[in-house]
Amino acid sequence: MDNLGDALQPFYTFAVEQAAIGIHAIDNKGETIIYNKKMKEIEGLALEDVRDRSILELFNFNQEESTLLKVLQSGKELLNVKQTYWNSNGIEITTVNDTFPVFDQGKLIGAVELARDVTALEKFIHQPYQKNSDPITFDQIIAASAPMKAVISTAQKAAKARLPVLLIGETGTGKDLIAESIHNALSPASGSFYTLHCHSATPIIVSRLAEDLNGTESYTLFCERIDLLTIPLQQKLLAALSSPGGNDRQFIASIGDDPVELIASGVLLKDLYYFFSSFALRVPPLRKRKEDIMPFVTSYLERRRERYGTGLESITAEVEQFFQRYEWPGNVRELEFLLDEITSHTTTETMITYDMLPLHFRMKSDDLTDDSMGAEDFIVQRDKELLPLEEYLREAEIYYVEKAMKLHEDNVTKTAQALGMSRQSLQYRLRKIKNEG
Repeated sequence: MDNLGDALQPFYTFAVEQAAIGIHAIDNKGETIIYNKKMKEIEGLALEDVRDRSILELFNFNQEESTLLKVLQSGKELLNVKQTYWNSNGIEITTVNDTFPVFDQGKLIGAVELARDVTALEKFIHQPYQKNSDPITFDQIIAASAPMKAVISTAQKAAKARLPVLLIGETGTGKDLIAESIHNALSPASGSFYTLHCHSATPIIVSRLAEDLNGTESYTLFCERIDLLTIPLQQKLLAALSSPGGNDRQFIASIGDDPVELIASGVLLKDLYYFFSSFALRVPPLRKRKEDIMPFVTSYLERRRERYGTGLESITAEVEQFFQRYEWPGNVRELEFLLDEITSHTTTETMITYDMLPLHFRMKSDDLTDDSMGAEDFIVQRDKELLPLEEYLREAEIYYVEKAMKLHEDNVTKTAQALGMSRQSLQYRLRKIKNEG
């Protein structure tokens, strides 16, 4: 029987790798045992990113804790669970998961998750809803902070010039809203607004793009996250966009990181960057424009009162303080999702209190105390209590990496070269430090 099992092992391995659904298995410590090819495509990670690392290090879960961890803790299966989260590359993902506990002779030894990627489907479903509501315009975008006011001002100039636009910024910063606002500000008005979701684009979709749009006289095309396309697909996209056409076409694209670094690392095609970079707008993350948090909350609650007649008017000072300290890795979209979750459970309340925050979000407040260390903390003295070695090494790494980044003006490529490490390795360490801090 053992010989038969050994003979079948290559077939099991091949089947897992070629499966059309993502498969992620962890042991009872939360460390990855199986991570197949489809799951890598969904989450944008490589095997070296997940091997020997707990899933808590890899992902920032927004609405719910990890379904894998839930099953590992409860020993009960979870079926047909939709989950939206940001992976360690800052990419928003939506999956529908079936997660099962794994037992060996009655003992729980791990969990297996089967994930179906519905990111593109979610966006497709929500897009018609947005089209049937009021058009997105510049005055609907919260811009109380100076950085966002500058972004809106430049975007308005881009709409007047009708030149290609490149939006640079992290996931969730509202690049899609700015793209649609540019479209609605065009004069004369452009016809249809199309979005190419590059995260799920295939060679067939990109190849047919020019043909599909050829008969359309006036349109705006928003290519969301062109840096997620392979270089060959970026070349195909550039060829499609460069085909002859009139002046009534508006092209907009977005990327998730600094274009110079993306080009240097071979992720972004230089010629495609040049095509879109007539107007390059850097949309700042929410942690760098926290003046926009309270205006966004106020606007959100006003819209909800108008639509549903709810009584929520504001948040308490304690919640506001928490919001101001939190780093918002998912940016404005994470804040909106959080408010969706809170308000869906309210009845007669008029204020959002700390107790109304979801437990998974409240737990993050423990990590927001300012206990950062300075150089003097790493000096060993007789009259000073020694830190445990692992804690000392962790704090020393944080201190050294942050000082190195500051010395090189937060340029990841230059800092990685100075530290004698790969850019990918430094990015992983920076994400880990960010999640821990």
